[in-house]
Amino acid sequence: MERRRTQLLKGVLDMCMLKILAAGDCYGYEITKKLQAQGLELAREGSIYPLLARLEKAGFVDSYLVRSREGPNRKYYRLSVAGREQLSDWEREWVEFYRSVNQIIGGGSDGRDANGN
Repeated sequence: MERRRTQLLKGVLDMCMLKILAAGDCYGYEITKKLQAQGLELAREGSIYPLLARLEKAGFVDSYLVRSREGPNRKYYRLSVAGREQLSDWEREWVEFYRSVNQIIGGGSDGRDANGN
């Protein structure tokens, strides 16, 4: 069960991170905590940074350093214009995907559930 949940999470994590950044700039640990606060406990700080690097390389996020009084500088991430456009596309695709899957598991067009009842 845990492995399957991890696979499902990886498929939507990029979209969720862009959505968090749409609300404002954040550093990696902050993004992790926000994901976990929304029930995505499997999101770990160690897995977030490679995803952020990939999103930055794709041009969906930008980063900048901010001095910290409590240790090393913090790397903040912000959503780019391309990231906003991508987020909009992913949200639309997610809604369509969700509706299709929900139709199957919640009952088909004939009103029956997945067990034929």
